[in-house]
Amino acid sequence: MTVKKKLTSLLCAAVMLVCLSGCSQSSKANTSSERKTAMPVNSVKLLGRTYAAPDGKIWMGHSGTGVELEYIGEKLTVSLMGNGGAAEHIARIGVFVDGERTSDVCVDEKGSTVEIIGKGDKAVNVKIIKLSECAFSCCAITGADTHGGTITKAADKPRRVEFIGDSITCGYGVDDQDMSHGFSTATEDCTKSYAYKTAQALGADYSLVSFSGYGVVSGYTDTGAKQDTATVPRYYESCGFTENYGFDGVKPSECPWDFSSFTPDAVVVNLGTNDQSYTGSDSARQSEFTQQYVSFLKQIRAKNPKAKIICTLGTMGDLLNGAMKTAAAQYSAETGDNNVAALDLPLQQPETDGVTINGHPSEITHEKTANLLAEKIKSEMNW
Repeated sequence: MTVKKKLTSLLCAAVMLVCLSGCSQSSKANTSSERKTAMPVNSVKLLGRTYAAPDGKIWMGHSGTGVELEYIGEKLTVSLMGNGGAAEHIARIGVFVDGERTSDVCVDEKGSTVEIIGKGDKAVNVKIIKLSECAFSCCAITGADTHGGTITKAADKPRRVEFIGDSITCGYGVDDQDMSHGFSTATEDCTKSYAYKTAQALGADYSLVSFSGYGVVSGYTDTGAKQDTATVPRYYESCGFTENYGFDGVKPSECPWDFSSFTPDAVVVNLGTNDQSYTGSDSARQSEFTQQYVSFLKQIRAKNPKAKIICTLGTMGDLLNGAMKTAAAQYSAETGDNNVAALDLPLQQPETDGVTINGHPSEITHEKTANLLAEKIKSEMNW
């Protein structure tokens, strides 16, 4: 949804990082003696809108970006480089071996290395995933030492789903259930969000395009003034957006995304939670939201001509659910495209399922949402 308390975040960042971080500040700092051989991009599967730079760096911007590979050997050492920023905004990276998390680090501009223990001549599946979102910081894989082992590309899954959303999709605050705290990337984890969990349930490859505080017609506002620069459609056709840092000299927003590199079977749109802070119950503003939503559906369809589009909303507020469904129906009426569906998501239940910072969903709520959405996608796609 939104970064409602940015000022509060700055004031309590030190406490957050010391007491509540889901990741360590760094693993092992890079030194000049470490090998700097680039990770072979042709031997890894890029996850989501990961950017392979000409100089060999593999940049992770959006939540869920990274690489997946099969490793045969004793030990794989991977070098990472962050791109600076405030302490509470540096990139959080998770490493998963055969589905189990083995490393969880926050990577600043000093860099880090992670060691992945293999099983000798038996292959292990390795995922290196950016857990935090693009808007605050990015991170790059700068090198890899196989220690005599081998890396091969992980197999593609038979299904593909793209998720477009806001902070809920990012997994905002999912690792911090103390409502008195502010935001930190150290407590954001997209692998605990409904989107990642839905992809897992479907056995699908995924791509996440999500920004905290962003909407369709307006980002979050606590004054009622439209925040029309904080909208997802503005950045949908790029590799992302970050407020201060990018892919070395390349801004993610100026790096066009190659839609042919990931062709989703289904596209899930979960937007409107931030827009309702602008629209309220005002009928004219809700109509404006509907019109902009229709335009965004046309933009999505232009880039994904065969995908099923599923519009969802409701976890943190259902004020615009009707306007969302009206937009889906209006889009179909205008274009003749009926390959669109809508799904109302139930409001979260903090009393039974918990809630995290700034009123965001707990992992229990994300799990429930994933179960509902996976069943909806299966039904719509005949999977």
